[in-house]
Amino acid sequence: MNSIFRKIRTYYLNLRLKHKMVILTSLVLLAFSIGGLSILQYAFHLYNKEIYRQSAQALQVSTNSVEAELKKMERLSYQISTDTYVQSYLQELSSTDSNYDQFMIGNELRKRLLHIGALNKYVQSIQVYDVFNKEYSSGNFMMNLAEERLQTMKDAAQEKEGGVNWISPSENDETVMAVRDIREYMDFSFERLGTVGVRVDIHEIMNELTNNLEEQETNFLIFDQDQQQIFANENGLNTINPTEYLANQQGYQIIKYNGDRYFLTYSEANHLDWTYMILTPYNNLFAVITKARTAVFLTYFTLFLLMIFLGTKFTGTIVNPIESLNKKMKKVQTGDLDYYDVGMETQMSKDEAGQMHENFKKMMNQINFLIGENYKKQLLIKESEFKTLQAQVNPHFLYNTLESINWSAKIAGEKKISQMAESLGFVLRASINMKDMLISLNEEISIVDHYITIQSYRFEERLQFTKNIADAHLTTLIPKFIIQPLVENAIRYGLQEMIGVCKIHVSVSETEETVIICVADNGPGIETEYLEKIISGNYQPKGTGIGLRNINERIKLLFGEKYGLKIDSEIGKGTTVSIILPKEEKNSYVQGVVSR
Repeated sequence: MNSIFRKIRTYYLNLRLKHKMVILTSLVLLAFSIGGLSILQYAFHLYNKEIYRQSAQALQVSTNSVEAELKKMERLSYQISTDTYVQSYLQELSSTDSNYDQFMIGNELRKRLLHIGALNKYVQSIQVYDVFNKEYSSGNFMMNLAEERLQTMKDAAQEKEGGVNWISPSENDETVMAVRDIREYMDFSFERLGTVGVRVDIHEIMNELTNNLEEQETNFLIFDQDQQQIFANENGLNTINPTEYLANQQGYQIIKYNGDRYFLTYSEANHLDWTYMILTPYNNLFAVITKARTAVFLTYFTLFLLMIFLGTKFTGTIVNPIESLNKKMKKVQTGDLDYYDVGMETQMSKDEAGQMHENFKKMMNQINFLIGENYKKQLLIKESEFKTLQAQVNPHFLYNTLESINWSAKIAGEKKISQMAESLGFVLRASINMKDMLISLNEEISIVDHYITIQSYRFEERLQFTKNIADAHLTTLIPKFIIQPLVENAIRYGLQEMIGVCKIHVSVSETEETVIICVADNGPGIETEYLEKIISGNYQPKGTGIGLRNINERIKLLFGEKYGLKIDSEIGKGTTVSIILPKEEKNSYVQGVVSR
């Protein structure tokens, strides 16, 4: 895969600029086309979602309207079951054996039902049954219920124990019924007096809501909790099973039914366990959007081809002056810096390409001038550097002088002077040898030992220097001159600031990832406030101020920010400075130093 990519890249780089610009123009147009089409597609998607949302919202409004009417029917059934006249009539009917009295009381009961609401436009009839299952009905379209329908009605009413229950249409009765038991409540015995059923014309309720659906060939369906179809404004939809389409909870989806695509909006009732569905042919709803999408795609494709053609034509007006400039630059490559236009008779325009030609000519003249000036400046710089080198003090002269003092002291028998000169010479030689940035711990300790030798002759018994370093750590590579300055600080700020013996101890330990070199003294310690300033770097140093900072910055530059110095100090108990270095192989150190 990489080889194919490299071949394509090489082929592209070797193309002429004109061809590259055509490709670039095509890619830019393609990118804008894809971006524009994506935005349009997203806009269409949002528009579709808005249609979905509004359809679902319209269904919810219809659902709320239907439920509002059904709640009125429930309240009507409650009004009947709690009406004192209805209750008294049913009590009289259950206690009398006279057929005449039963006939008269039955007529009064039917009149009372008419007065309460049997003539409501959505009520076909109100069916009341006494404890002997004798029917007393009243309304617009009364009917004698079949035995099976009556038994279903009584079972549904008894199931709620006085509460309302709904039963779905049957083969002989297309209405839905709000049914409930009538129980005696005036003496709080709640004895069953009978059953009331309000036969609701669901078709009449839905006709007012679905008048405009027929023009759009839209179907409205209602299903009860048992997935039985309660209402459909069009025949031929009896085979729809709601459970197949209610898997997602968005409230809308696109389905296939009888080979056609439909937009299905559905909602579950808040009050009843019914499901409301609107089924709209997809083409009727989205035909305009589909045509608009097709027109947009065709327009984009036509414009894309047209822009490619025009871009190719105009590319030459940009590329030709650049190719001419390329010829001039090739002439300069031959070494002819005193450039002038020879064989370049083409009249240049005043646009950016023409300005490039003019600027190139000015640039060549300026280059010739700068070359002469730079040559003169280089001669002056070399002369200044030579004089600076002559003025510098050669540290090797100082080292050779110490060697002469050392030999003179040995000849004269001055052992102290000889050792001090020899130790000072060792430290000086180490300091002027800047060849290696990293040295072994053994070499650094040797520098410290020689430094201690010099200081021991000065402070004698007041200075006690000890070290605890395992042989395995002596080969560890560390930055040069990071321990000696810490020992020097211990003497300067520890020994010189106290009365008595100053003990300085150097130790080395390690963890899984680090090597820790500790320089500890028993000096007077550092005040907490000043120690915090030292750690944060916000302090005024007592000495030169370069010791701790220099060491810390060198370590961080070499190994990273998580390494460096750590200072612990307490007044009267001394100071410990820890050097934290990474525990790495020698090759890793060398590679890190070389890379810097």
